[in-house]
Amino acid sequence: MTTHAVLGTERIPRERRHPLARLFLGDRADPVWARPMLWGLLVVTAILYLWNLSASGYANTFYAAAVQAGSKNWEALLFGSLDSSNFITVDKPPASIWVMALSARLFGFSSWSVLAPEALMGVASVALLFGTVRRSLVSFGARAATIGGLVAGLVMAFTPAAALMFRFDNPDALLVLLMTAAAYFVVRALPKAAWKWLLAAGIALGFAFLTKMLQGLLVLPAFGLVYLIAAPTLWWKRIVHLLIAAGGLVVSAGWFVVLVALWPASTRPYIGGSTNNSVLDLAFGYNGLGRIFGGTGQGGGAGGGGTSGSSFGGATGLQRLFSSEMGLEISWLLPVALLALVLGLIATWRRPRTDLLRAGFIALGGWLVVTALVFSYMSGVIHPYYAVALAPAIGGLVGLGGVTMWKLRDRWLGRVGMAAMFLLAGMWAVALLNENSSFVPWLRWVILAGSVFSAATFLVGSTVNLKRVTAVALIAGSLFGIAGTASYSIATASVSHSGSIPTVGSSSQSTGFGGGGGIGGPGGGTVPGRAASTTSTTSATVSSSTSIESLLTSSKARWAAAINGSQSAATLELSTGTAIMAIGGWSDDPAPTLAQFEAYVKAGDIGFYISGGQGGGGGFGGQGTSVSSQIASWVSSHYTATTVGSYTVYKLTK
Repeated sequence: MTTHAVLGTERIPRERRHPLARLFLGDRADPVWARPMLWGLLVVTAILYLWNLSASGYANTFYAAAVQAGSKNWEALLFGSLDSSNFITVDKPPASIWVMALSARLFGFSSWSVLAPEALMGVASVALLFGTVRRSLVSFGARAATIGGLVAGLVMAFTPAAALMFRFDNPDALLVLLMTAAAYFVVRALPKAAWKWLLAAGIALGFAFLTKMLQGLLVLPAFGLVYLIAAPTLWWKRIVHLLIAAGGLVVSAGWFVVLVALWPASTRPYIGGSTNNSVLDLAFGYNGLGRIFGGTGQGGGAGGGGTSGSSFGGATGLQRLFSSEMGLEISWLLPVALLALVLGLIATWRRPRTDLLRAGFIALGGWLVVTALVFSYMSGVIHPYYAVALAPAIGGLVGLGGVTMWKLRDRWLGRVGMAAMFLLAGMWAVALLNENSSFVPWLRWVILAGSVFSAATFLVGSTVNLKRVTAVALIAGSLFGIAGTASYSIATASVSHSGSIPTVGSSSQSTGFGGGGGIGGPGGGTVPGRAASTTSTTSATVSSSTSIESLLTSSKARWAAAINGSQSAATLELSTGTAIMAIGGWSDDPAPTLAQFEAYVKAGDIGFYISGGQGGGGGFGGQGTSVSSQIASWVSSHYTATTVGSYTVYKLTK
């Protein structure tokens, strides 16, 4: 019997319900339990991502401040400005800000209106991954295809990095949603070589570029290759279709680049993170090649401070994704996914060019391999939570590989392959749990014993054709295999996380910069940028009972105050609701120049200058040689310092 015959060629009948009925009941050919199981998975995912969501306050205050600004000013929403008076943008393109700011406009600015869209993006990503895997498994029939999709969605939902980032306001949630949508559109395009679906994939990746720039395009080689290989049409038509999709990508990403280029720079915010106020410089420098190759340049971005060339993800090499924090966030079933990819390609090697199962392995496998290699060897700044971009590919490959090996269980490839997947999942989960020995100590031994028992039982049961024993071993092996990643995901979702470098686990934490909810705000982060005292002998001391909040809210200037760095500015914006000028942006942006600052002051546009601050060039406290220190020197020589609580403040307006 050939592999092709073993795998089967039956197709799901094309009986269709009305679209609304299909949404809730599925296709007529589906098992009666299929759609209720999918809805159950989505409800469980929603509970995991939405439960006690506001405990994290505004999570990353850097992005939350931009959302607040966008909820007040449409131009700030368009550009992703950090402040409502449009001085400077965040150091990423604005697509994720658009979603959260529109939510804040609809429901009012709050922790929930900021974070709930992120959680719902996670639910939508799980649904799209289900559809992607299910369509790839169509040759096995509706029952097997549905099970494979459910497994894929479950693995993705219970990946710790996903449980972290779909409850957080960094751009990664929208990035993952758009990449998963693109994968779904590609799979939809394959059976009939439908260029419109491929165009939709290109548009999705264009908006992924507007979410996190070049990282959103790491899946492009795999998706282009799979269509070129598997689309059932002439080769030149496949190329034309890919060119159409590329055009959609360029237009959906390029319109914003053109808009920024044509908009007079003097009437829009400075593009944070760029050296020349350009989106392209931001894309190919700070957020592009600088991340991959390192070298000198600006700092670590809103994902955390640091200098270019440094890494928060560990030393470069293949071990990076399997060790330390990054390993805990993403690698639980990464070895199983890689094994499933190899086994799946072996099983489908002789199938026709247009085979959808092999296409699924190529698309998701290419996504995993290319992204994993870039993350492993990029020598610029990388943060562990970037790895959430691998979660759909890992889940998809586990779903595809598991069903394929089950269908091949009457052959040694299927029997040994499935047993190896069970064993590998359990052993690696134990290794990761040993990294945190205080986390449910007994769990590792249960997983290890259960995985070994399930693998052995499956191998024996499938060899001697004991169907019930084999089925029980399948269920047990799946449960033990996912137990480690699921428990760590639940622990991650059960506590609050804030700051710019969030980490997984059961400990509530506020890490990096930009954490908490501002002064007295949700999240309770510490307040950066406070000066202990003033050295001016002519300073007039303001009563310590006069808070910085009441001082700034009393200002009628365009910017209530100016302070070094986006981190400090964001904290003050959230606590006061005013616009704060972030001198130097996130990390040494050349904005404003001293001459520009003087002009703003002369025009009465800045109410106060607050000494100190984090970032903005010149290091923490603004003591370097950049423009921030020049501005500090100019202000101290022309204005009188006062003390407001623990802040050193200069009043710049009459």
